[in-house]
Amino acid sequence: MSLAVLLPGFVGTELPSWLEDRLRDGLGGVCLFGMNISSPEQLRELTSAIYAANPHAVIAIDEEGGDVTRLYQAQGSPFPGNAVLGRLDDVALTERTGAQVGWELRDAGVGLALAPDADVNSNPLNPVIGVRSFGDEPELVARHVAAWTKGIEATGVASCAKHFPGHGDTSADSHHALPVIRVSASTLGGRELVPFRAAIDAGASTVMTSHIMVPALDPEQPATFSRRILTTVLRGELGFEGVIVTDALDMAGASATRGIPGAAVAALAAGADLLCIGTRNTDTQLAAILAAIDAAVSDGTLPSDSVETAAARVRSLGAELALARARIAVPCDLTQGEIPGLSRQDVARAFHVSDAARALLSSSPGRPLAWVALESEPNMAVGQAPWGAFAAGAVPSASLREGEDTATLSIASGALVVAVGKDLHRHPFMREAIAALGDGNDVLVVDMGWPAPGFSGVDIATFGASRLVGEALIDLIGCDSCASE
Repeated sequence: MSLAVLLPGFVGTELPSWLEDRLRDGLGGVCLFGMNISSPEQLRELTSAIYAANPHAVIAIDEEGGDVTRLYQAQGSPFPGNAVLGRLDDVALTERTGAQVGWELRDAGVGLALAPDADVNSNPLNPVIGVRSFGDEPELVARHVAAWTKGIEATGVASCAKHFPGHGDTSADSHHALPVIRVSASTLGGRELVPFRAAIDAGASTVMTSHIMVPALDPEQPATFSRRILTTVLRGELGFEGVIVTDALDMAGASATRGIPGAAVAALAAGADLLCIGTRNTDTQLAAILAAIDAAVSDGTLPSDSVETAAARVRSLGAELALARARIAVPCDLTQGEIPGLSRQDVARAFHVSDAARALLSSSPGRPLAWVALESEPNMAVGQAPWGAFAAGAVPSASLREGEDTATLSIASGALVVAVGKDLHRHPFMREAIAALGDGNDVLVVDMGWPAPGFSGVDIATFGASRLVGEALIDLIGCDSCASE
């Protein structure tokens, strides 16, 4: 019974024998990551092997259709990302995007997309949400969360609204710490919870918890371990009847003080159903988690009916996804990596371009360009992946990481410097580099993350760094170093 509530990850591109055995014994599912994918053909073989071991397994993946991508982690996403979609504010386009992601996951054999992100990015210093959000206004985020949810659910792939009850007003990353949202319950109800209500109304199959403290709802437990938040608010007040999935329990916000087995027990006691364990799990680790759950049931710490109810919900979801695979055919004319009716010119309409930038570009036709990559450490949700213009073919004349000397930035005289980073206002070293580059050069400052309020110090803000957004940026600026030009 306990096996049915676990969703581990694993290392490699082939199904390990220990995981195959667990699936045959009733393991709830598997969560796939970029390291598990080497090609579309390999991914189909992997998912087929999982279903051969357990036809009702829930195969999940973090595919948000933007900066956070697993299908395209090796080359950068061909989709625009949520913040771009929110700025375009075309709900029909957002629904088509959700559908395209869904069809590609169906084609790969994946049943659960851990998306869309339903967070309202109200804090511009947020280190982990940012452009993963559709915006900073609750109603805008809500209508696009609903559209994306409808699009993907129509393909027979389950959606997952995350990160409940809302990770947008944090300045810490729950992968590394336990963030706290210090706002009133009324603010939460009128802001954070609005998109989750919309997702539920749109038919979201699952909702993911967040490892954050929300004292206005529960002053003692993080959301993932809070019965008040998961059972009273999500199930009772919002009326959600689907599967509650935890964010990864190997994150510091969940297990730094209690360990993964303890986190698993606490999450089930709070009302979670499907426990995302992490990325590099092992059979020994699963055995320890199962032992902790069984011990908690035996000593009465964890009611057995909580585990039984959770397992039943997961099995029901797995059966529904198996039925959808049998009944809903993937279009035979499916084009991978392309959203119908969306061009790079459409994407560029979401950009902020200052008057000064337009003037500089119009006055510099044919001028040599010197692209400079300002490289911040990617958060764990994004992972290591090509990004922005550099995924799209721009070759940097120079690059700089935090801790490196700006004196190493050498640019040819007379070139127009295109300095590109993400979330420039959050990284002092980037601002220092831009100042150094401006000594004797014309500099076009590009932010491919979530820019500072008022676009302070930014000439062009793209609100995303997917490969498609990078292509749209190159169309706007030009690129004499790109292979395609």
